Amino acid sequence: MAILPRLPFERILKKAGAKRVSQEAMEEIANVMEERLTEIAKNACLLAKHAGRKTLTTEDIRMARRKL
Repeated sequence: MAILPRLPFERILKKAGAKRVSQEAMEEIANVMEERLTEIAKNACLLAKHAGRKTLTTEDIRMARRKL
């Protein structure tokens, strides 16, 4: 079960061209995005730790995103 709210994903899907969005589609995209964001966050944490920092930086996020 995703912890992210569903309505922003509905807006994203509609902005992408969907006329209508089912509840299941919103659930699925929220789950997929949560998984992807979790992986990026984990990798960013590892990068910061490797650099000897406790604080995540924008560059950690960018590097983690490129890694996936």
